Amino acid sequence: MNNEQFWKLLEPIHPELESFCRKLEGNREDGDDLYQEGLLIGIRKIDNLRDRKSFRPWLYRILINRYKNRRRGWWWKNTVGLIPSLAETSGYHDPQDRYDQKRLCMFLLSSLAAEERALVVLNKIEGWTYRELSELYKKPEGTIKARIHRALKKMRRKLECHLKKQEEKFSTSEGFYALQRSKTSDE
Repeated sequence: MNNEQFWKLLEPIHPELESFCRKLEGNREDGDDLYQEGLLIGIRKIDNLRDRKSFRPWLYRILINRYKNRRRGWWWKNTVGLIPSLAETSGYHDPQDRYDQKRLCMFLLSSLAAEERALVVLNKIEGWTYRELSELYKKPEGTIKARIHRALKKMRRKLECHLKKQEEKFSTSEGFYALQRSKTSDE
């Protein structure tokens, strides 16, 4: 298979792969870097692909492995995760509310290992079925379901801990006054 065939196979799935990388990384720049790195690896290894029908899962596997390798790097371990400030949401149409929700989601995803994060993003955000994930990871569906369940449970625990800390912070008079000052400065 040559480079031209690679690009023809990539064209219909390009937007979903790019979106997946951005969601996996949590921002556009890092997601685009991951996507480009994955494509370079894919182009170099396209001759190893036996069946053109398996191009999509093959390229997803490359992107996931590249993401996991990036997370193992020394620079990742020294990076501080995104810590959102929780605000009461007044509605779903406010861009700030959507931004806060996205930050919270990325914060919760940051508690997961690379493979767990990839599974949750593919299943819950991208809409992949357990069967598709099972084929991608070459694992039984039950194993995939269990891993996703454990990852979601880990995210739930992190959310509960975060909400408890936020509640403690704002239950003190200092937190209350800080909240009042921010409300009056907004008006």
